[in-house]
Amino acid sequence: MLTPSRGRALTLPAANLSGGMDSDHIEKQYGRPPPRTKGLTYTMTARRKLAPGRLIAATHNPGKARELAALLEGGGFTTISAAELGLAEPEETADTFRGNAELKALAAARAANEPALADDSGLACDGLAGAPGIYSARWAGPNKDFRAAMQKVEDGLKAETSPDGEVDRRASFVCVLSLAWPDGEVESFEGVVRGQLVWPPRGDKGFGYDPIFVPEGETETFGEMAPERKLPMTHRALAFQRLKTFLLE
Repeated sequence: MLTPSRGRALTLPAANLSGGMDSDHIEKQYGRPPPRTKGLTYTMTARRKLAPGRLIAATHNPGKARELAALLEGGGFTTISAAELGLAEPEETADTFRGNAELKALAAARAANEPALADDSGLACDGLAGAPGIYSARWAGPNKDFRAAMQKVEDGLKAETSPDGEVDRRASFVCVLSLAWPDGEVESFEGVVRGQLVWPPRGDKGFGYDPIFVPEGETETFGEMAPERKLPMTHRALAFQRLKTFLLE
């Protein structure tokens, strides 16, 4: 992380803050460009660590809460869901997975005054221009009827059948995990799994759209796989690996 400082520092000449290689390097490495202010000096500060202990799983979805708990198992963390704590479920008003994940993590962290981990994820169908995307849960309606949501996906794909009768069944599961602290600091990590959609749905071991998604290189849907086999290859697990790398650096 870069922070302004007057102590020992890496000085960035003003000439290099106008869009040259140094500025590009800083933006790629730290996720944001340096301020275009003459004479600023920067120091490296250690990334914030998360000490083992209780961690809020900022979700009201039992399936997601179980997966987050399983991912954190063995790391010294005890998870408790926002639903178990009776925390309000914030309205997801952002237009990206990352925006909604950060919104939920921050809301739970501030309400509980403890670190919180939130997930925003969904199914992005190539044949539906990325839909349902961030609206994946909302397609299931207030009763969280994912059987109806999967039917909506299938109906939409068939409606987009090409003139030669082809249906584009390529899709991705996307997940962003956001870790937030009560003081407002937040870090986010993304995982993506590519695959194909099948119909009719197969399996009852997963949740959400799992019964219609076959990950690349596999023949079973996520809904058919045993949890211990499915979990390591999920979009959530991939995002978690990036989170773990961040915490251990």
